[in-house]
Amino acid sequence: MKHQISREDLIPLDQYARERRDHARRIAELKKNRRVSIGPDATFYFESFETMWFQIHEMLHIEKGGEEQVAGELEAYNPLVPNGRELVATMMIEIPDPDRRAAVLARLGGIEETATLTIDGEAIEGVPEEDADRTNAAGKASSVQFIHFPFTDAQVAAFHRPGTDVVLALSHTDYRHMAGLPEDVRAALAVDLD
Repeated sequence: MKHQISREDLIPLDQYARERRDHARRIAELKKNRRVSIGPDATFYFESFETMWFQIHEMLHIEKGGEEQVAGELEAYNPLVPNGRELVATMMIEIPDPDRRAAVLARLGGIEETATLTIDGEAIEGVPEEDADRTNAAGKASSVQFIHFPFTDAQVAAFHRPGTDVVLALSHTDYRHMAGLPEDVRAALAVDLD
């Protein structure tokens, strides 16, 4: 499994434009077993080399910044490609109603610091991506957070075992929810761990 996307991994944008629907279908199918909802409003989307490869191509396709844009996209999205000893998730607070969303986010400052992944009773503390502070000075959380879950070798081995009990949780004072990972999700995510 590759852990970084290089310029050589990218395909020409005219080729991508022709194949875009096929890539979108492939990634949508891949993402089915990489998504975990926690409580009524939070969803974790576990990233991979493939999801970030697609995201980079989408940004290049949409923004049309040409070759000058490539380095910036690689710099932005490579930190979200799992390094073989971690899982990386985009956590989204998904609330369609803008007034309710604003009210909920205003109470969830620091939620990115409360994520844990527990494997057979052993908790891994989530580590928020350091690219930006995602809770503002007023305590309002961003609706998008990026969280790394660093594993030990023993945790990698346990996560690879079929049937391993894995629980994803948020323990924020105003948002305490957890979800067990279904076996098909555990198996799909295990591919990211060397």
